Amino acid sequence: MFEMEHFDLIVIGGGPSGYAGAMRAIDFGKKVLIIEKFKLGGAGVYDGVLASKTLWEHALKVQITKELVPNFIPDFKDVSRIVNEAVFERKTQMTVHLQFLQKQRSNLMFYERGTAYILDKHTVRITKEDGTSKEVKTDHVLICSGSSPRKPANIAVDEKTIMTSNGIRNLTRFPKSMVVLGAGVIGCEFATIFSLLGNTKVSLIDKADRILPFEDKDITDIISRNLESHGCLLHHGASLVRMEIKNGGVEYELKYKDGKTEVFQVEKALVSIGREANVNGLGLENAGVKLNERGCIWDDDTQTNISNIYVAGDVTTEVALVNVGEREARHAVVRMFGPIVKPLSYKNISTIMFLNPEVAAVGMNEQELVAKGIPHKVVKLDYATNARAIAMRKTVGFFKIIVTNDNAMRILGMRAVGEHASSAIQAVAYLIHTNQGIRELADMMHPHPSIIEGVQECLRMLLNKSIYKPYVFKDRLKCYVCENGVCTPIEQLV
Repeated sequence: MFEMEHFDLIVIGGGPSGYAGAMRAIDFGKKVLIIEKFKLGGAGVYDGVLASKTLWEHALKVQITKELVPNFIPDFKDVSRIVNEAVFERKTQMTVHLQFLQKQRSNLMFYERGTAYILDKHTVRITKEDGTSKEVKTDHVLICSGSSPRKPANIAVDEKTIMTSNGIRNLTRFPKSMVVLGAGVIGCEFATIFSLLGNTKVSLIDKADRILPFEDKDITDIISRNLESHGCLLHHGASLVRMEIKNGGVEYELKYKDGKTEVFQVEKALVSIGREANVNGLGLENAGVKLNERGCIWDDDTQTNISNIYVAGDVTTEVALVNVGEREARHAVVRMFGPIVKPLSYKNISTIMFLNPEVAAVGMNEQELVAKGIPHKVVKLDYATNARAIAMRKTVGFFKIIVTNDNAMRILGMRAVGEHASSAIQAVAYLIHTNQGIRELADMMHPHPSIIEGVQECLRMLLNKSIYKPYVFKDRLKCYVCENGVCTPIEQLV
């Protein structure tokens, strides 16, 4: 009787999560098989983070160029070439790395291009593009099948005229006009990109009263002003009545809270209303793997209800971020083969929103703390007081650090909005992770001139020893206490 090939771990999905999990299993000397349906790297390389952030980086360069050459018009072919080069470089790195591992660790690392289907908790069938298939055995399974853009049932998404983020790379030129449905992170990022490139009149449908409603108003106000300053039309408080392809373009109708309706015509539409887990066709029912109420795979610290099957990344949609997915996958593998480790914490994840300006965040924001009734202190410092920001002529933005309302002043959260914001949060994230106070970071010698000096000055303000005094620059420096829904400037408490 033919004996099926056996693995210690089968990873379903070769995106960032699956790839990271497989590499961690190699560290334990385990025999690993990655099964990828489409392309190694997944949406994280081709249709998601890498491609969109490369486009964002280039859009910022276009903006800078236009400040020097007001009539500058970017060439679509050049922009596409830059994105394609970035995708090719990352794809090549991952592929070459995997190929060398397959040669150097030929007894451990294996890769199959095909569709995985779970037959039972220890058996997986792989079906190739030519229709041939084979079955393999495994001790453990790590499901990293990712997610796909959600498509509304009442909108005909053809990925050419009405697109999701997957269709952006189908464009052959800059559209003259585009509407973005959805004012969350992805929608706002693409609205930022196309408005900065300057060839497209962008509209953004915002069902709420303000974009990015999960963030504090001072952050969304800056992003909204910058979008509008680059010609973006924000449809606040608008519900979509219909969106359809007409005469080769897009017609959409909006209804506002006062009952008024309007009809608009644009060339293209981008639908950005979230993502849904790729769970169909995996054969989860054959192994008894449960889904949760959101249609994602249920898990307890990456382990499903079936003890040898784990899950990581967007397929859980716990937090759909590459860094979270990679961390989950590595954690799952340690739980399979390594020592006992403490559960993952999702409380203090560092994130970046690639907007204009960029927004970096860790921990809780003000509106979360107010909603939970947690007393806190807030210190806020404008970018206009930072030497590096002044040197770059990029003074729009601020640092905001939130601490406990006690002498320990443990950090609860931070937001940085402005140039190089993402480089400013990691030290604070570490303090949150280790539950430390602010004094050590406040007393360190920070490089000058640097954006992170703004973090140091915030902490000095909390300790009442800042260089610039908040009672002098009241419009640039703020320090206040919030308790029982009331915020009071600290200078009034002294």
